Parts: sequence; C-alpha cells; structure tokens
Amino acid sequence: MNERTTKRGKRNIRHARVRAKISGTSECPRLSVFRSNKYMYAQLINDEEGKTIASASGKGGGSVAQAESVGKAIAEAAKKLGIGRVVFDRGGFSYTGTIKRVAENAREGGLQF
Repeated sequence: MNERTTKRGKRNIRHARVRAKISGTSECPRLSVFRSNKYMYAQLINDEEGKTIASASGKGGGSVAQAESVGKAIAEAAKKLGIGRVVFDRGGFSYTGTIKRVAENAREGGLQF
C-alpha cells in the first residue's frame, strides 16, 4: 500500500503540512494534540529548544469527557508556568469531535490561540 492511500499515511501528510507552517517558542509554545483509540495526549512544546514544557494525558481517546479533562489539565499546567498564548497543532486530525473539545476547554482554561 502507498502512504497516500492509507488512513495513517494521509494523516501524516496533513500533519507535515501543518508543521511546516507553525512552530512554538518559549513565550508562545506549540500545543500539540494526539489522539489514539485508547489515549488522548496534549503537550506544550518549545520547538526552538526541542523540549516539552508540559503535558497532559488521559485514557479514553474517543471520549468527549476525557478530551475535556485533558484540555483543562493542559490549560492549568500552562497557567502554572505563566504561559497564556499558544499555537495550536491539531496533529493532522480534523478539527472536530475530541480534538475540538480539547481546544475549547484549553481556551476556557485561559489559553489564547
């Protein structure tokens, strides 16, 4: 199978296209979201140093409630570090469902993007 025909391959292509346009700094880190069938992860990443500043995760990758708790948790972690502004990286996933819920709850928690 070709990378362009598989579901994962198409997501990887979309993710590469998004990552070519955005980058996080220490003042405005990248909020990266990844969703698997079992887990949901959110990270604040400083791309200049190549380091993860903060992270939040939870079990239940397709669960809306889990996505909301991950969004709130990453916003709280950012607030503790004095970060108010981020760049959102949806990771090649479409901006619907659980990815959208993470973003909305991070915004409600005080993050701006």
